[in-house]
Parts: sequence; structure tokens; C-alpha cells
Amino acid sequence: MSLETLSTAAPRLTRPAIGSATLSVIVALYLIFVTNGTFWTKAVDYLGAPSFGLILLGIGLFALFSAVCVAVSVKYLTKPVFIVLIMSAAAASRFMDHFGTVIDVDMIRNAAETTGSEAGHLLTEGFLIHMTLFGVLPSVLVALVRIQHRPFFQKFKWNMALVLSCLAVFASVGLANVRTFAATTRQHRDLMATLNPVAPIVSVVRYVMASEAEKDIVVQSLGADAHVIAPTASGKPRVTVIVAGETARAENFSLNGYARDTNPELGRQDIRYFTDTSSCGTATAVSLPCMFSVYTRSTYTHQKGLETENLLDVLTHAGIRAEWWDNNTGSKALANRIAYTSLSTINDPRFCKDHECLDDVHLDRLGAWLDAVKGDSVLVLHQLGSHGPAYFQRYPDAFRRFTPDCRTPELGNCSRDEIVNAYDNTILYTDHVLSTVIDMLKARENRMAGSMIYMSDHGESLGEHGLYLHGAPYFIAPSQQTHVPFVLWQGTEAKVGTNQTCLQAKTSEPQSHDNLFHTVLGMMNVATKVYDPALDVLASCRGGAAS
Repeated sequence: MSLETLSTAAPRLTRPAIGSATLSVIVALYLIFVTNGTFWTKAVDYLGAPSFGLILLGIGLFALFSAVCVAVSVKYLTKPVFIVLIMSAAAASRFMDHFGTVIDVDMIRNAAETTGSEAGHLLTEGFLIHMTLFGVLPSVLVALVRIQHRPFFQKFKWNMALVLSCLAVFASVGLANVRTFAATTRQHRDLMATLNPVAPIVSVVRYVMASEAEKDIVVQSLGADAHVIAPTASGKPRVTVIVAGETARAENFSLNGYARDTNPELGRQDIRYFTDTSSCGTATAVSLPCMFSVYTRSTYTHQKGLETENLLDVLTHAGIRAEWWDNNTGSKALANRIAYTSLSTINDPRFCKDHECLDDVHLDRLGAWLDAVKGDSVLVLHQLGSHGPAYFQRYPDAFRRFTPDCRTPELGNCSRDEIVNAYDNTILYTDHVLSTVIDMLKARENRMAGSMIYMSDHGESLGEHGLYLHGAPYFIAPSQQTHVPFVLWQGTEAKVGTNQTCLQAKTSEPQSHDNLFHTVLGMMNVATKVYDPALDVLASCRGGAAS
């Protein structure tokens, strides 16, 4: 038998054919009912099940998604658009369903500004399996089928009829239960924030638009009139170390009443711990620039933060040396105009692996830096701290006190007790880092007036309310993500002129990230028009506050 005969005799495989409208409805059905586990869980909770309102919501959203899918089912675009929608929805559903994440603009910004090492901890085996099942396989099916399109004018009329019919159903359903839907979405703003992939795609678009607008921002000077009022009585330089914490929540600090002794070293130091401190945001990309800005949380915006100089610039205007050491994902533009060192980029093998470093990397360099200080100086140490989900990589074995601890970034493979144990070990290690900074400053009191101020950028959820990690929109964020630790230590000379009884009384009063800017200016004895004594936690306890 000839090759030509074999070729003719062999059965030809034909791809299954499907109409574009039919495929559109199937994709809509998949998106709304398969990749929206978190949304429907919340809907059941808020509307009740079974309930007339819940059924109408399902019908209405299915009609709306169908209208959108039919509208974009244009020849040559149908498959790419559907595959993007499916893959986007699959990825978003992983983080929504597994961690309780709400993917808003701030979360997109945080993801865009993260490092490869940090992002790698989220690309676990569980993530890959999820993406294969809910993203890749459905996308392959879409890619394999042969889509049948009507002639252009027939398709246009047919699709318009379908789209208008679906929109009519959506509108009718909404009007039929408008009071219930309006009350539910008004009372539970998180419901529509988890509609997948609508909410994530809208957030990406808003982020891109904002990023484009930010390219033309010109930074405005702040506190150009700043100056140091007077040197210390002894003539020693004032030195303040600001430790910008990462993902430490106050709830797990024994200084804050936590049952476990997670702060054994700080507990022996002469510190002031402020028990009721709130963060500006729930993610680094928001909280970090906000806490160093002149703006309060109620007035801060990302654009304002970019277009206005910050605390470090004001200190520089006053003639104070300011420097930033980073062991995280960068300074978020805060250190653009001062000396900056990325310790994770240096990747010192004694402390680092794959550009992620233990916070001992700060301590290793701090002594030499302090010994070289000649004048008033402020140093920011930006920690890696307690950043998850790989908590077990944030502390050395010597601080593996609470066991068994979760030894994987795949939190679903660990019990909640194991997750909490690993997280508590990170707090124990941070306690050691902070106490060591204090000891280094103490050891040099003969040549400087030293202080240390520590604030975490935000907290962390460890399973409470079904949430993990951080980044929840502030209006729904639990206290675990917004209640942060705030520690202040002042050396002997730095305390002069401050009523310690008064200061101790203030430790139980509400404080926030709003206080950092003005408190540091006060500690460094800087006078400027932008200084607000009402936001300086020390001002009312001083004999004469900076003004």
C-alpha cells in the first residue's frame, strides 16, 4: 500500500464546532458560577439561602456576564479575550478563596511593586494545581474548539438581540429586588469588591491609568524652612534609628498583652510601648509612604505622597544626615533624594538566600555606621520582619521557639496552630533585632544622644474571619491588619526635658502612623512650619517642644 493510499485512508481528526453565542454563554456560566466561590459565599451569608434575592442575583449576574461575553465574541478576538478572562479569573479566585484577598487598586499596586523572591512564595504547588484545573484546562478547551461565526451583518443583528435581551433580564431582576440589593451592597461593600473577574480587571485598569498620570508628577518641596533649634547640651549628635517594621501585628506582642512571651528582650529594656496604634493602610505600598508623609490617613492619597517631599527630605533641609537601608521591596520612592542601600540586592550569603535576608543583615552593619556618625543623623532600617506566607524563612533556627511551626509557604498544608507558631517566631526575632539596636545605641551613649522608634507598616491576618496575609481594603480590614506595634526608646540624654510619667500615661492613648512624621521632628529638635505638636507624642510631655 502506497503512502498516498495510507494518507487517504487515515481518519482525519476534526475539532468540535460551536457557535460563538453558545460559547459566550458557556464562558459566562463558568466565570460567574465556578470562579466566584468567595463572592457566592458572601452572597449566601448576606442574602440567606435559599432566598428569592439570591436566586435573582444569580440570574441577573449570569445575564450580565452573558451580555458582555456575547458583545466581545468578535472573530479573531473571541478566543484571546475568553482565555484572558478565564486565566485572570482563575488567578484571582486562588487568592480570594484561599487567603480571603480583595483585589483592589492598592493590592494591584502592592503586587506590581513586589520582588520576584517575595512573589515566588505565592507561586506554590497549590497555586499551580489551581491554575491548571481552573485556568489552563478551560483555556485549552476554548483554544481547541472551532468557533462558528455568522456572516457579519447577521452576527451583528443576532448578537445585538442577545445582548439587549440579557441586559433587559439584568435590569428586570435588579428592579424586581432593588431595595434588597441596594441595602445589601450599601451595608456590605465587600460583596461587589469580590466579583470575579470584574473587580480585579477594573482595579488593574484603574492602577494603569493612575500610573500613567503619575509619570508627570513633579515633587513639591516641603519644610524648606526646617532647622535644628539647638544642639544638645553636651554637644553630642542626636541619632535616631527608625525601624520600619513589616507585617507585625500588635495582637501577638506580649508587650500588648499577648499570652505568649514574644518580647522577652524588649521587656527588659526601658522602652515605651504604645498599646493602641493604628496603621495608615494594610499593605506596604500604602502604609510606608503614608507613615513618612506629612499627611494624616484621612487626607493621604498615593498621588499626594508622590508629589510631596517626606519626613526624610525635611530632615535633610534641616541639615540632618538621613539614610535608608532596605531589606524589603524598596522605599516606595521615600529615599529617592537621600543615601539608599538595598541589602537584599547585596545578597550577603551570611544572611541572605535568593535575595531575601534575615534582619540580622541590618545589625551586622549598624555598629560601624554608628561609630562613623559625626553629626545629627537619622537612619531608617526597613525590615523584612514577619512577611508571609513564608514565615518560617523570616527567623533563624535559634528563634524557632514555638513549635511545631509551619515550614512551607503553602498555608493550606499547615494547621492554624502551626501557622501561628511560625508567625510568633518572627515576632520573637523582631524583638531581638529591636533590642539589639537599643543595646548598640546604649553602648555609644558617651558619644551620641541616641533614640529608636519602631512602627510596623501594617498587621497580618492568620485565619481570623477566614482571612490570611494582609491587604484588605481599610473599610473592611480587621483589627489584626490595622492594629500595629509602636515602640519608643530614648537614651539618657535624649530623655532630658521629657516628663517620663506624662509619657507613660500617653502610651495607653490612641496613636497612629500620623504621629511618626511629627514625633521624629520633635525628637531631632527640628523647627518648621509643617511640624504639628499635636501629632508629636512627646510634645505635651516636654518642657519646651519644637515649634
